[in-house]
Amino acid sequence: MRLLVADKLLTEPLDALKHLGIELDYRPDLTTEQLPEAIGDTSILVVRSTKVTEPCIAAAHRLNLIIRAGAGVNTIDVEAASARGVYVATCPGKNAAAVAELTMAHILALDRRLVDATTALRSGRWEKSTFQVARGLLGRRLGVAGCGSIGRLVLDRARAFGMQLFGWSRSLTDARAQALGVTRCATLQDLAATSDVLSIHLPLTDQTRGI
Repeated sequence: MRLLVADKLLTEPLDALKHLGIELDYRPDLTTEQLPEAIGDTSILVVRSTKVTEPCIAAAHRLNLIIRAGAGVNTIDVEAASARGVYVATCPGKNAAAVAELTMAHILALDRRLVDATTALRSGRWEKSTFQVARGLLGRRLGVAGCGSIGRLVLDRARAFGMQLFGWSRSLTDARAQALGVTRCATLQDLAATSDVLSIHLPLTDQTRGI
């Protein structure tokens, strides 16, 4: 059985697959355009950001499983895969903590203007009086759109900064909001109007594209 990894992933966990008798082909530099030619007799395809298109799926005569190392399938032609009996799987929650941490890093960087301060410093300007002023996060209102695994972890981390928490998603009920310790907003527009900081963690679908 041949497994093709067409994206950059940690190789140490992948090496363990060799003990299962799986032929591992690690080619992280493959592009979407190169994938149809490279896929050959692959049984399992693993991608992250590389798009898996209909021509790629059609070129794979033994393919039965596509795994996306992420939470969504927006980079994979699921309809084409289903038509050929190819199962598509994801890894929901695998990188949720990392995304939540990055979200908080961006929020702090915006409040403290870290990028502007760093740019000024690298240009030889020490503008302490300009960049030492910040409103801070304590008591500020954070709105989270999408209360899935990532959104919930963002709320947990924001709570530690003393932020007021507000949430919205199509499936968020009053009872669920109470369990999460957030104030539920009826619409996304209400959430945006309420929030000092708006953080969006919605899957990319036909309904959310361009939201």
